Amino acid sequence: MRSGAKIGIITGVSIVVLAGGGYAAYSLMGGSDSGGAKPRTVVAEPPSADQAAAGAKDFLAAWASGDIAKAASLTDDPAAATTALTAFRDQVKPSALTLTPTGPTTQQVFTAATGSPAPAKPAAGASATPSAGSTPGATDSPSATAAPGPTGTLMSFKARAEFEGTNRAWDYQGFLGVVKMSDNTPAVHWAPTVIHPHLSGNETIAVQQVFAPPSTVVDRNGKPLQAASLTPALMATVQDNAQKLLPPDPTRDQDSGKAVVINDPAGKAAADKLFTIVEPKPGKPFKVTIDSTVQAAAEKAMTDLGSKPGSIVAIEPSTGQVLAFANSPANGQNRAFTGLLAPGSTMKIVTSAALLEAGLNPDSVVACPEKSSNSVPIPNDFPGAFPNNTLQQDFMVSCNTAFINQGLTSLKPETLSATAKDVFGIGLEWKTGLPNADGKVPPTPGSKDEQAMNYIGQGKVQMNPLAIASITATVQSGAFKQPILVAGLPQQAAARQISPDVAGKLRAMMNATAVGGTASQVMAGITDNAGAKTGSAEVQGASTTNSWFTAFRGNIAVAAEVQGGGHGVDAAGPAVASLLKAAAGR
Repeated sequence: MRSGAKIGIITGVSIVVLAGGGYAAYSLMGGSDSGGAKPRTVVAEPPSADQAAAGAKDFLAAWASGDIAKAASLTDDPAAATTALTAFRDQVKPSALTLTPTGPTTQQVFTAATGSPAPAKPAAGASATPSAGSTPGATDSPSATAAPGPTGTLMSFKARAEFEGTNRAWDYQGFLGVVKMSDNTPAVHWAPTVIHPHLSGNETIAVQQVFAPPSTVVDRNGKPLQAASLTPALMATVQDNAQKLLPPDPTRDQDSGKAVVINDPAGKAAADKLFTIVEPKPGKPFKVTIDSTVQAAAEKAMTDLGSKPGSIVAIEPSTGQVLAFANSPANGQNRAFTGLLAPGSTMKIVTSAALLEAGLNPDSVVACPEKSSNSVPIPNDFPGAFPNNTLQQDFMVSCNTAFINQGLTSLKPETLSATAKDVFGIGLEWKTGLPNADGKVPPTPGSKDEQAMNYIGQGKVQMNPLAIASITATVQSGAFKQPILVAGLPQQAAARQISPDVAGKLRAMMNATAVGGTASQVMAGITDNAGAKTGSAEVQGASTTNSWFTAFRGNIAVAAEVQGGGHGVDAAGPAVASLLKAAAGR
């Protein structure tokens, strides 16, 4: 089942169409010549049983015959219907289409068929002109005083699509809603789900190449790869995305099949394969960039957390290739890629880069007072003031007040976001091979207090271990290499490269932190050609901070987060250190 699919029908009868307090939610002109023509509007009264049946029958007959103009004219949104029906014809390309009305149905039947609950009605005052791609969503809840919406009837139909070159036929149950118009005629209430119940407004449906699951997934060295966090579903998604993103390969294409697939154009959701037209040939071993030794260490690091949620990512700085990722729990959300949390003081790597580019040096005096100078003062998590600290010393002890005060003095409000994006690639659209949530640094903080919080990885800054590991990898290598899970995938380039001078200073600051700063406890014995940064992020309503830690050693950069794990060295730090030790010699 595809969770989250929507249809424009409220339980039983109420159609999702509503305007500012009135039942005539939107209007359609009676003809192409609007001069004097009375607009048709959706009315509150439901269609009769005969009208609903006739409306569904006529629409389905027109669609099945290929008369898209007529079918669209029998809906309450002809423009949107024309676009969607044309795309179905051109992208799915059925050689024959049979659509048979099966009468009224219930929301319960729709839910059972799709796993999708009914969306809420929009509030009074919703847009009076439905858009081609709009579908109701979680924010469409009505206010307590919203007027009742127009009513309609939910109808079902059987669909059969046939394709050239095969005797396979695609059969599925379809659904549509019928409303009554002001000229006493029925109309199909248009929604993307009329095409297929799984289709939402921003998705596409088309016939495309598909490949059999690999006979086995192998790591970068050709070793069979099995790990709790590398679920079959995730590995299948990596392969599907790789087939789309890699350059054409005639040898690989010979093994492909064809299927009807729903896709998210943004690449954030997994493809939904609806029907296989031609079976692909048996899969071959599929190689990913994972290193089985590092992956095993990552899995153990997450298992050692016990019941605490967390995640970890390791990246090869010289290439951007992901060496390992693991989650706790292993069968839950891939939070290593898709989680978004405040990263705490690990963000001070980016803030330091911006300050160094602004002219400061590691030995510049940057006082560390007890509280910051902004209107809502922020303290440190240690007592005392250190007026003679240098920037490097502030980084080593993770002095919040120093980074806030110096950031407010030396940086423009938009500088942090620009540095994160232009140097570290944060905010670019990464296509790693798996769905991932892009890191977020607000380009224009709403206030000085928000700006202050952003400098220390709180406020509205959000990251995941994939993003923080990539930031650390950029420092280690001196250039942003977008993370990827399959060698050869296209990699976004950052707008500019960090200067060798700034990169060298950042590496020295991170090394000093690993040797004698907040990270020294967990980095003991692994400080050669290495650097680290701790982080702890406060969460509203939580008594314990989230633990963050990132480090590099040689040609590996690692980041981890542990929800409710405390300080960076308490939970995330040991996890990261264990991977660095496992990857010794890289």
